[in-house]
Amino acid sequence: MPAFDRTLNARLPIARRFASTQAITDIQPLGNGLINDTFLVMTDAAPFVLQRINTAVFPRPARIMENLQALNKHLQTKPAGSVKLRIPDILPAVGGEYYYEQKGDYWRALRYIDHTESLEVIGSTHDAAQAGFALGHFHRLLSDLDPGILHDTLPGFHITPNYLNRYDQVAAKLPASSADSRYCADFIDRHRHIAGDLETARQQGLLTPRVIHGDPKLNNFLFDRHTGTIVGVVDLDTVKPGLVHYDIGDCLRSCCQTTAPVGFDTDRCAIILASYLAEAGAFFTESDYAYLYPAIRLIPFELGIRFLTDHLESDRYFKVTEPGQNLRRAAEQFQLCEAIGRQEPAIRHIIARLKKQTLESCR
Repeated sequence: MPAFDRTLNARLPIARRFASTQAITDIQPLGNGLINDTFLVMTDAAPFVLQRINTAVFPRPARIMENLQALNKHLQTKPAGSVKLRIPDILPAVGGEYYYEQKGDYWRALRYIDHTESLEVIGSTHDAAQAGFALGHFHRLLSDLDPGILHDTLPGFHITPNYLNRYDQVAAKLPASSADSRYCADFIDRHRHIAGDLETARQQGLLTPRVIHGDPKLNNFLFDRHTGTIVGVVDLDTVKPGLVHYDIGDCLRSCCQTTAPVGFDTDRCAIILASYLAEAGAFFTESDYAYLYPAIRLIPFELGIRFLTDHLESDRYFKVTEPGQNLRRAAEQFQLCEAIGRQEPAIRHIIARLKKQTLESCR
């Protein structure tokens, strides 16, 4: 039996819970996410996205759906034409619920945004500018939404000191056993002083929690296939109250990393930040600017810690296709963090220049 037939047969009863009267013609895996299982369901009317929520990561799926409803409701209050990004509409299951539970698995369906594609790497300066615009526009649209009304769907997410503490607990029982793991362990020990950069600023009142996406890597933006502009944003499970700096750092990590050797593209960083601040700069404070560089440096350090800890705990969180993959991912993120550190003067110069330009344009 062909692979697509096996997938269709296995997921068909669940997909039917969301298909209403539509006839389902095919079901295929969609994307390459490391957490949820995602499928594209083709019907005789309109396609939709079917997802199994990873309850090991998100133990309260209903809260995710409530957050998505809050976002959709808030965007509907915006003036016509002012919202330039779509987020997927939620499709109810039979009975009106926004998710379907079967044997401990929680499924949800979202409207598919057609004629779009996601990118794994930045291919042009236009792509980079679009990524900055999309994140800035997302933050601006939600800057007047009280973050306190949203659930924290992933407590502890992007709290770097917590990840460091967990790593220390695990590493104490499982010492480094290979060259890669020793490199990672040494890197963490030499840079552990940066782990609290953003959280200390939050505790001191220098940085204010806002609504964040939580995972704004490049492939969570949807590009229109014809125009090349970003028209949608997906993977909103981690939308929650937090610091926009985590989003900015993660977006730049995703978009500016180069390979062979691992490095950080400062030209691309400048383009993305310029487009971001053109949208979101109006609410930026002196402290927001001051903590941009620490955020850019921190996120690959944090992600490296998470990959390494997951490797030591037998890959419980991030999906892997082969042994040692999370260890290699960790080493790559630490190499990226190291490259960012080497270019600190250039990155800080970019931030200072863009700050001046943004403040002048806002006068």
